[in-house]
Amino acid sequence: MTKLLKIEWLKIKSYNAFIILTSFFALGVVALNYIVYSVNKNMFSQSGAAKMLAPFSPYNFDKTWQTTTYTTGWILLLPALLIMILVTNEFSFRTHRQNIIDGLSRKQFIDVKIMMTVIAALGATLIVVITALVFGWASGTPFSLTGIAHVGYFFLKALTYNMVALLIGVLIRRTGFAIGVFFIYMGLENFISQLLDVWSIKLRRDSAIDLGSMGDYLPMNAADGLLTFPDNPLKGMAKGIMPTDYTYIVWTLSVVYLLLFYWWSSNRMLKTDL
Repeated sequence: MTKLLKIEWLKIKSYNAFIILTSFFALGVVALNYIVYSVNKNMFSQSGAAKMLAPFSPYNFDKTWQTTTYTTGWILLLPALLIMILVTNEFSFRTHRQNIIDGLSRKQFIDVKIMMTVIAALGATLIVVITALVFGWASGTPFSLTGIAHVGYFFLKALTYNMVALLIGVLIRRTGFAIGVFFIYMGLENFISQLLDVWSIKLRRDSAIDLGSMGDYLPMNAADGLLTFPDNPLKGMAKGIMPTDYTYIVWTLSVVYLLLFYWWSSNRMLKTDL
């Protein structure tokens, strides 16, 4: 596997899409979190209408892990798009055929692509950890690992996005079409998720049936649902009408979906024509 990963690195290290998307992601992590930090510090803390939020600081060390992972989750599309482009390029330029003709098995081909999704998720997680530490230290509060579990949730979300991108890339095989399908699917799932969430609220309010936020039970939204913004006064007021967060159900579904994506991608590559 190490040899195969070295070959993959030789393919992408000078590739413009790789350089641009990874740079945008790294800069985006810092920029997005700085925006949240600045808004909280310069607007909410000074607003007369929001004085009750003044004690709340999302980047104190007991909250920085949760805030940074939640905020960064919004741009996980970038590494996912990179994975999709790299995979579909193999089919567009028929390098997958050449690799297999040269002795690479189909299983090795798909396994190294899956390993790349894992490495990309780990890389994104490392950037988030460093960013959380920097903002936590900047807050001047004592070091704390409270909420560190959200780093694990972030890795799970990053891996989910990457695996969905890999699956669509293997299924569609054409870059532009695959990217279009990816965005259409995300939009459709988010729309259905919103409808399910509204239904969840109505069930709790009208029938006292609490099934949790059912929108979080969908494939990509399951990983999304694990990352939430830290509790604050406004969020606390909304909890009275919101369904219960069944984190263990959402986490279990996220893992199940990941296994499904892994099986589907592998099966597709192993059993279809080159």
